[in-house]
Amino acid sequence: MRIVRSVVLAVILIVATVSVSAAEGVRIVPLVRDDAVLVSFELTDGYTPAVKDAVHSGLKTTFTYEIELRQDVPAWVDRTIAASVITNTVQYDNLTRRATLTRTLDGHVESTETTEDEAVIRQWMTTFQKMPLFKTADLETNREYYVRVKATARPTNGSMLWPWGSGISGMTKFTFLR
Repeated sequence: MRIVRSVVLAVILIVATVSVSAAEGVRIVPLVRDDAVLVSFELTDGYTPAVKDAVHSGLKTTFTYEIELRQDVPAWVDRTIAASVITNTVQYDNLTRRATLTRTLDGHVESTETTEDEAVIRQWMTTFQKMPLFKTADLETNREYYVRVKATARPTNGSMLWPWGSGISGMTKFTFLR
């Protein structure tokens, strides 16, 4: 019985540690301006040496970010107000030593860029500044909301972004004031 209890406690401790690590992997800052919720976020440890190797091997590498604006509902299931998907792709050409970067927002190409600079590739794939993803029209004054970001990578090798290759997520709460 003691062994079973010890194993259960060990599993709980491991899951709690992984959850805390995952929450620290995505920094999110929501900002309400005019009629939009501007979302800034960064995948702090997303551009790992394994990702860099995949990019420079010529593999098309994609980071997908699922962003949700949710309403905090006490003692009930939280309500999803709106959702967006941002996909960043890098395709490295070994002959020219240039990378083509593409960003899509909800399936529409937002921008494309070509670069030779590794720092630009890293920032493109992991950092977003004041993206106007959501409208405030559906928000109620003095209610608590949160922005949740889930990041996944392709190709996955089991170690990109998360020990099991399933992604990493984080969330930040805010109160909507008019």
